[in-house]
Amino acid sequence: MNKNWVIKAPGSEEAIASLASEVGIDRPLAQLLTQRNIHTYQEAKDFFRPDLANLHDPFLMKDMDVAIQRIQEAIQAGEKVMVYGDYDVDGTTAVALVYSYFKDRFKDIDYYIPDRYDEGYGISIKGIDYAAQHGFSLIIALDCGIKAVDKIKYASKKGVEFIICDHHNPGAEIPDAVAVLDAKQEGCNYPFKDLSGCGVGLKLVQAYGIKAGLDANKIYDYLDLVVVSIASDIVPITGENRIMAHFGLKKLNDDPSIGLKAIKEVAGIDRKGITIEDIVFKMGPRINAAGRMESGKKSVDLLVCEKATDAQVMGKRIDNFNLDRRNIDTEITRQAIDMIQSDESLKERNSTVLYNAEWHKGVIGIVASRLLDHFYKPTVILTKSNGLITGSARSVNGFDLYNAIESCSDLLENFGGHKYAAGLTMKVPNLPKFRERFEKIVSDTIDPDQLIPVVEIDTELQLTDITEKFFRILKQFEPFGPENISPVFLSENVVDNGYGRTVGSNG
Repeated sequence: MNKNWVIKAPGSEEAIASLASEVGIDRPLAQLLTQRNIHTYQEAKDFFRPDLANLHDPFLMKDMDVAIQRIQEAIQAGEKVMVYGDYDVDGTTAVALVYSYFKDRFKDIDYYIPDRYDEGYGISIKGIDYAAQHGFSLIIALDCGIKAVDKIKYASKKGVEFIICDHHNPGAEIPDAVAVLDAKQEGCNYPFKDLSGCGVGLKLVQAYGIKAGLDANKIYDYLDLVVVSIASDIVPITGENRIMAHFGLKKLNDDPSIGLKAIKEVAGIDRKGITIEDIVFKMGPRINAAGRMESGKKSVDLLVCEKATDAQVMGKRIDNFNLDRRNIDTEITRQAIDMIQSDESLKERNSTVLYNAEWHKGVIGIVASRLLDHFYKPTVILTKSNGLITGSARSVNGFDLYNAIESCSDLLENFGGHKYAAGLTMKVPNLPKFRERFEKIVSDTIDPDQLIPVVEIDTELQLTDITEKFFRILKQFEPFGPENISPVFLSENVVDNGYGRTVGSNG
């Protein structure tokens, strides 16, 4: 596949020169900083020296005071409390964090992960019924709930109250819960809008600790869980996320929780210096595999485990889930590629929408990502579950997938997500209309250049610029991730001396 090489705009030469002089670094490094909206010595210091003291006051988040008051009331009254979360990495780490923090503070607390196949994403009627039948009066919902308006009304009739902790985009109406914690909601003045779901969970326990006068350092024991969520949920590694990722990686390297240590072992990570990439490609898929192949609760069981021997057994179990998942998604990807290659009309489209009722629901998001890499078009992969068509969507760089799907909302039962990834459900008869409308929206709104993958080059670099100091400072740009991608440099007039070779699985 051809790719466009694009050199990023360098920015103001005066600003680059000034920052290089002020910070004492070479021009290429100063340019990298300005491209990341870092223009002053103090901003550079905060970037290179993350400090936990720079985390924001959790009470700046709308409804946080109400949430903490309700939790305190529940503790004092001895209420039965459920920690509820999504079945992906962000949801399960969030549940593990909040449950682990509060398990010794509540007399009766448990956690609940909805079944991907029986209940689907988010707060479910079945989950609410389970809570009501078993005497849970308060549910702390993590990484979901911001659009669950009707579900919260239903829960209220059942005598079950909710504290919603989410980070997804809200709809036109906010659920009538006791408290809704979501920095993206209107009227919330919290300074950082890109927390992961687990990050919102951390702010909740941080606020509780402040209100209760507890050791403020205790919450940092959970930063290994937070960095796993940040990496796996592909949120920007800027601001608070950069601080939490920096110290979370340190915790994950030096003193991980028993559960995460077991996951590192089965993932074959037996060294110091674990990176965001290790989490994304080795740890995250294993945590996700439990929810894809059986139950996300299996992942939480491991993440909250306190016995190393038990954790090793659970770790091997989710590793087996991951092996099964890999075999299934490889086969479905092959089938999907064959469908496109054998149909000229599909190849000519600007979008990919494929449906097979027999495809495994747990892996269609992975298949969508693989097809995106292969054909580089906005992609929707669909299967059948509980009488409905359900699926996952992925987008090319620069194209707002969420808006495109929202334009088809009258054909959908529900949908959610963000610019580059989304989930959706529809009735079977609506599939042909959805396929055609989605294709028309993509064709009418996408720039043809967006259908060609781009290699973004940060700056040109002379090989003589690569000194020991340069490399040492470049390492301090880590952790890399969205909005702080590992830099790409261009050097011209370089001649292969005959020893060059391609490497990697396709090398």
